[in-house]
Amino acid sequence: MHYVWIVIIGFIAGVVAKLIHPGPNEPSGFILTTLLGIAGAFVATFIGQAVGWYGPDQSAGFIGAVVGAIIVLVVWAALAKRTA
Repeated sequence: MHYVWIVIIGFIAGVVAKLIHPGPNEPSGFILTTLLGIAGAFVATFIGQAVGWYGPDQSAGFIGAVVGAIIVLVVWAALAKRTA
């Protein structure tokens, strides 16, 4: 059941991040939006643990996942501009 929650929170975080940071070269579709949110949660957890906001056994919450997904979107847009 834990993995189902990861997918649900990841999808919602990806959708919210795409609404906050719109752009023409964004990933689209259910799968990519979900992966965006999950990647954002991993990025937020990694950065939060490195800075000391989260302990070793803690992960980022919904807001952290959204912030992480926005970071992933900014990197995605920067890489998309380079290749285009």
